[in-house]
Amino acid sequence: MNISLKQAALAFCIFFPLGLLSQTAPFSISIEPMNIDDLGGIQSFAFGQDNGKWLIVGGRLDGLHRRQPWASFDLAGHNNQLIVIDPLAGQKWTATLTSLPTSIQEQLSATDMEFYQEGDYLYCFGGYGYSATQGDHTTFGQLTAIKVPEVIDAVMNGTDFTAYFRQITDPKFQVTGGRVNKINDHYYLLGGQKFIGRYNPMGPDHGPGFIQEYTNSISIFSLTDDGSTITIDHLTSYTDNENLHRRDFNAVAQIMPNGEEGITMFSGVFQPTVDLPFLNCVNVDADGYAVNDSFQQYYNHYHCAVLPLYDAVDNQMHTVFFGGIAQYYDDSGSLVRDDDVPFIKTIAQVTRAADGTMTEYKLPVEMPALLGAGAEFIPNEELPKYNNQVVKLGELPGDKTLMGYIYGGISSSAPNIFFINDGTQSSASSQIFKVYLTRDNVLSLGDANETEVDTLEMRIYPNPNIGALNIDYHLQKSGDVKLTIRDTRGALIESSILYHQGIGQHTINQDIHHLSTEKMYLITLETPYERATQKLILKK
Repeated sequence: MNISLKQAALAFCIFFPLGLLSQTAPFSISIEPMNIDDLGGIQSFAFGQDNGKWLIVGGRLDGLHRRQPWASFDLAGHNNQLIVIDPLAGQKWTATLTSLPTSIQEQLSATDMEFYQEGDYLYCFGGYGYSATQGDHTTFGQLTAIKVPEVIDAVMNGTDFTAYFRQITDPKFQVTGGRVNKINDHYYLLGGQKFIGRYNPMGPDHGPGFIQEYTNSISIFSLTDDGSTITIDHLTSYTDNENLHRRDFNAVAQIMPNGEEGITMFSGVFQPTVDLPFLNCVNVDADGYAVNDSFQQYYNHYHCAVLPLYDAVDNQMHTVFFGGIAQYYDDSGSLVRDDDVPFIKTIAQVTRAADGTMTEYKLPVEMPALLGAGAEFIPNEELPKYNNQVVKLGELPGDKTLMGYIYGGISSSAPNIFFINDGTQSSASSQIFKVYLTRDNVLSLGDANETEVDTLEMRIYPNPNIGALNIDYHLQKSGDVKLTIRDTRGALIESSILYHQGIGQHTINQDIHHLSTEKMYLITLETPYERATQKLILKK
C-alpha cells in the first residue's frame, strides 16, 4: 500500500462536537468475524471472483511500509502467489507465479494495482513493486488479463494455468494507487501516481532518490477483448493539478440523482500544498467531472472496504466505508482532528439525497480494531445489482442479508505508528468479516457530523492557541450573534453579543491572553436559529 505518510507531522489535535442530528435509515450494518485455517494476511491486493470463490492477486504480506528506504516495500513482503479462497467451505489454495512469464510475475507481485472484473476476466493495471528486470522498484506499465474461473479451477486442482494470463504494455497504465471503474461501456482510470525507486520520507533527492509523479487526471478508454486480443482505445482525459492530485482513495460506483451511472472519488492524499488528505470529493459522470466543495468527508480517507447501495424509492445513494486511516476520528462524542492521520476503527456512511446534497454519518458499529486500510469488500455475487455493481437496496431479500465480506488490510497496534515503525507495530490482516445488512425503517443511522450540517460553518484557529483567537462563521440570516466561552465543566468564563450581523461570512478576532493556559475551553456561537460549539486548547 503506497501510504507514504507525511514527511513531517503537525502534532496537535482539534476537537469538534458531533451534532445531535441523529437520523433514521432504511437499514443497519453489522459485521461478524470468521477465520480460515492457515490463511495469511494481505493488504492492497486485487481480487476477482467466480461461483462464490475468490482469486487474490498481488498485494503486500506485511503491514505499514517502513520509513527506511532499504526496508520499505522489501521483497519479503511481495505476494508471489495466487490465492484462492472459498469462504463458505472455509478453505484456501495457493500456487506460485513462477510458471508465468517474468513480466507477468513481476506485475502480479505488485501492490496497489488498479483492477476491474468484467465477466470472466480480471484486468490488472500498473501497480508498484520490485522488478528484477529493471533492477529497481518501479510502477509497472502493463495490463494483465486473467481468466478467473479457469485460474481458480487450476489453482484448486494443481494444474497449469499459464494459458489463462495475457499481458499488454501501455505507458498510460503505468499508475499505482489510482482506481479503475466503469460508467456505461467506458473504463475510467482515476488519479494515482507513477513512483519509481525506493520510498524515502526525506524526499526524492535524498539517499537513492525516487521519482514520484501524480497523474492529476481522469483517463477514459475502451477495452475490447475477444479472449485472444486486447484492444485499448484511449478516449477523453481530464487533467486538474489541484483537484485530481490524489491517490489511495476510494472511487466508488454510484447511481446519481438523475438515475444515471457515475463514480465518486472520495478523499485521498495528498493535497498539493499540504501533506493532508482531501476532505472534498469529485463526482464523475458520462459528461465530465465536478468537484464538490460543499461536502466535507471527515472519516475513511484512505482506501478501505466500501459498500455502495442505491434506494430507488427515495432516490438516495448510500456508500458505507469500513475503517482505515483518516485525519478525524470520534472521541466520546467529539470529532477529533489529528494531522498525523491515524489508523481508525470508524465505520461511516455518506448519503447523497435526491437534490444532490451529501451528508456523512458515523455509524454506531465500529471495526473491532485499528484495521481496514488496504482491505477490500468482496460482494455477495447473488445480490441484485445495477450494471455498475451498485446494490439495489429495495430488492434485497428478507430482513437480514449477507452483503459480502471484508478481507485483509493493515492491522495496526496503535493509531499513529509511522514515526516509530520498525515493522512490528502493524501487520497484514488475515481476518475475514461477514457484512450483514438489516432492513429496518426505524433504526438510528447515527449522528451527522455537525461541521457537515451546521450552516454556521464555524471554524476556530489557530488551535491549539496562545492568546489570539480567530473565529470564522457564516450567517444565512441577519441577526444578533452571542459568543460564550466556558470551561469543560460548563462554567461561564465570559459572554458577549455582536448585534445586527448581516448575511454572509464573518470573522471574530478575540483576545484570550487572560485565560489560563494548558486548559481546554468550549467556544460557542449562538443565533436565534442555530448554535455551534467547538473545543479550544490554550497553550503557553
